[in-house]
Amino acid sequence: MNWPFPTTHQLTATALPVEFEALVPPPLLLPGESLEHYQALRQAIFADLAPRSAIEWLLAIDIAELSWEIQRYRLLRHKLLETHRQKAIEAALRHIDMIGIVPQFEAEAEYYTLQNALSWRTDPIAATEIDTRLARYGFDQEAINAEVYVETREIFVLFEGLLNAAQTKRLLLMREIKNHRSPGAKSTIRPETLKIGTEAK
Repeated sequence: MNWPFPTTHQLTATALPVEFEALVPPPLLLPGESLEHYQALRQAIFADLAPRSAIEWLLAIDIAELSWEIQRYRLLRHKLLETHRQKAIEAALRHIDMIGIVPQFEAEAEYYTLQNALSWRTDPIAATEIDTRLARYGFDQEAINAEVYVETREIFVLFEGLLNAAQTKRLLLMREIKNHRSPGAKSTIRPETLKIGTEAK
């Protein structure tokens, strides 16, 4: 995950107390994710929430973890759309290039269709030529976008569920910190919402 974060010295530092370090789970980073960005996001959240007690630190740690998961889901959803765009290009090229192909040449035509779709993804010049040719046959960018969403509809719904669940839990935890600072306020979190696995409900 690559996006700019304020560095630690740019924030009003709220360092995690030594006695709570054991409570912070080790970062489970996927290939391509940055430990520096993870730590910067966590520090930014700690500085913003400024926890005042052990309970607030526990809540802040969970909020940081959920925030990282939300950023991850958004990035993975974007990558999913990119990957399936190539498949949508393949499908559009089949509509154009494989009409009228005799059966004995179908395998060869399919091979070249796959190669053209790969070239579309890796070669900007080829991509421009393919986009232009597809547009002549009515496959403009809007049509390709529609095909992408059709191809990804089930997985896209899964990511939307994960995002919504994580965002809801994060909001509840933030409200809990606010309630914890209000005299006489009661917890608004049900026990089942504190599971940090963020499975879609």
